[in-house]
Formats: sequence, structure tokens, C-alpha cells
Amino acid sequence: MRYSREHKLETHARIVRKASVRLREKGAHGIGVADLMKDAGLTHGGFYAHFDSREALLIEAFSHAMDRGTERWRKLAETTPLEQRLKAIVEAYLTPEHRDDPGHGCAIPTLGAEVARESPKTRKAFSARLEQMIDMLAAQIPGVPHKVARKQAMATLSTMMGTLVMSRIAGSGEFSDEILAAGREAALGGAKAPKGATRKTAARH
Repeated sequence: MRYSREHKLETHARIVRKASVRLREKGAHGIGVADLMKDAGLTHGGFYAHFDSREALLIEAFSHAMDRGTERWRKLAETTPLEQRLKAIVEAYLTPEHRDDPGHGCAIPTLGAEVARESPKTRKAFSARLEQMIDMLAAQIPGVPHKVARKQAMATLSTMMGTLVMSRIAGSGEFSDEILAAGREAALGGAKAPKGATRKTAARH
């Protein structure tokens, strides 16, 4: 049976969406192509009709997950006053709900260590999305030059992601919640506008 181009694109997108969730749940090497295709309601034999290789699927699935995360931050920022945007993003990220649902959460804490051991092509794709996340976060730090905001964004993002990893290691009890709270405080403590920067000044950047 021949399918339309639209049907193929929809199927392709469904595979990528399903794979992005399963990879975050199980890890890049915790699930095989056959299982990924089964999750999408397809047979293993149909895989190469959509992807040249397993690496190609991994890159698309990783990219999809990271794009979704950046888009969630962008939507949150759009509905939040400028001076509160970074705080809103940090607090939305470091939550028990995010900790307990890795399959629908940020891809970097779940897959970052594995991606670091993947091919240069995979790392390059992942790195490009990471830089987009950093630039998006930097845009939410008002009242400082772009280079300073970008540096602060890198430190803040590193704190956020490290906190999430530690909280998951600790489980879902009081100790884990304590780690999340400490991470929120640390992430926001290092990304403040300089003294003397007025609200009016910050709003122009």
C-alpha cells in the first residue's frame, strides 16, 4: 500500500515524539530500535523508510526534546514580567513534578552523559540546542551586557540541571525536596541584575 507524503510525515513525527519520551525514560542505550518502533505502533522493518540510521533517529529525538523545553521556557517568559522571568523558569524547572517525570522533562539531565560519548555528529546537534537554551535563558536576565548575561545563564543552567540530577538520585522524599530547594536558591542567587540597575533600565535590555 502506498501512503501519501503527508501520512509519511505524520508517521515520522510520531516516531520522533515517542522516541524522545522513551529515550529520556530509558536512556539512549536502554532501548532498541525495535522497541522504539513498537511504541510508535510500527514494525521494525519500517524503520529505514524514515531514518538512515539509529543515530539519525537519536539526533531528531534529542532535538525534539530540547526544542520542546526551550519552547516551554519561551511561552512562560511571554506571560511573565521581564524582571521575574528567570525566577519563573527556574522555579518551574526545579519541581518535584519535573523530577518525577523524566520522560517528559529536560533531555540534558537524562541524556547528557550518554550524548557526551556519542559520535561527533550527535554531540554537535545536541550542543547546538544547548546553546539555544543558554541564549534563551540569557535573554531573561535584564540590566547586564549580553556577554555577562550569557555567562550567568550558563552557570544558572548548570546549577539547574545538576540539581535535577541530584534530586533524582535522592529519590522523591524529604532529602530530594531539600536538594531542589537548595538548587532553586543557588540558581537564582547567581543571576541578579547589578546594584543600581533600575527596573526601567532593565526593561530596555
